[in-house]
Amino acid sequence: MLNQKSGVDTSAVVSRAVRLESFGGPEVLNVREIPVPQAGSGQIRVRVAAAGLNPMDWVITSDANTAARFGLRLPCGFGTDYAGIVDQVGEGVTGFAVGDRVFGGALSRTVAEYVIIDAAGTIASGGEAHPTPDGVDGRTAATLAIAGCTASAALAVVNLGPGDTVLIGGAGGGVGGFAGQLARLKGARVIGTGSAASGDALRALGADPVVYGDGMVDRVRAIAPAGVTAAIDLFGTDTMQAARELGVSDQRITTIAAQVGGIKPANGAGVAPGAIEEIARLVAAGRLRGPIAASFPMAQIRAAGGLQAGRHVHGKIVIDI
Repeated sequence: MLNQKSGVDTSAVVSRAVRLESFGGPEVLNVREIPVPQAGSGQIRVRVAAAGLNPMDWVITSDANTAARFGLRLPCGFGTDYAGIVDQVGEGVTGFAVGDRVFGGALSRTVAEYVIIDAAGTIASGGEAHPTPDGVDGRTAATLAIAGCTASAALAVVNLGPGDTVLIGGAGGGVGGFAGQLARLKGARVIGTGSAASGDALRALGADPVVYGDGMVDRVRAIAPAGVTAAIDLFGTDTMQAARELGVSDQRITTIAAQVGGIKPANGAGVAPGAIEEIARLVAAGRLRGPIAASFPMAQIRAAGGLQAGRHVHGKIVIDI
């Protein structure tokens, strides 16, 4: 049945979703037919247009013990970022209507034709939804929630401002692309680490590239003789260790993928209220770019997953639903 007001088709009874019957890598991802979920009280149903992939998707589904820490049990879904259109509104929900364009996150279940979101939930518990501003397309909106929140949280830890020079490890990835651009908007100079082949991609995001690996500290000193004042390590601890060697204080270093004594980690779950909405507004205004490396149809989820899981992608991988 077509909703005449919104143009949304609500007649489907069977839908497609990526499901895991075992934990592991891309080889365990399968597209299955499942009943169309129904929105309950306090919930909305979103017809998903696109879903963005993140490294965390693989971390939490890699094995049973890790999955259990995130509350996942088999069979389960896959993917956390999404963008789409509200096509069903449950009892008691205000602020959302059928036909609204929305984006957000729902832990490990968004590579699917439909996703149920708690109107007052969080990404980790029930999912969350935000209005998609005019001027932000569905693919781009599907890249914003996890990467944008994590980047914003990392910048808040190191408290960047004009005159800062920040070293960002993994600056060409999904989170790094947003972190570097947001740092530039705050007036900071960005030095981004990457492979020798990533220089052009990093420059396109406003970063001065430096090759990671042995000798990185000397290479940073050569292009930043006045010094580095802050550092964000988005991959492991190499950038954090380099920053310490460069004289950056622990109070101005953060990590997202490692716990290190004296260093405050950044977590997108603790991002400041309104941060993700501000990121979406910046994208709509053309001041922030959501770098998309590649897009795949849902039927090619294993190929998409293999590319993203390799951790050498310059930008985000998006699944077109």
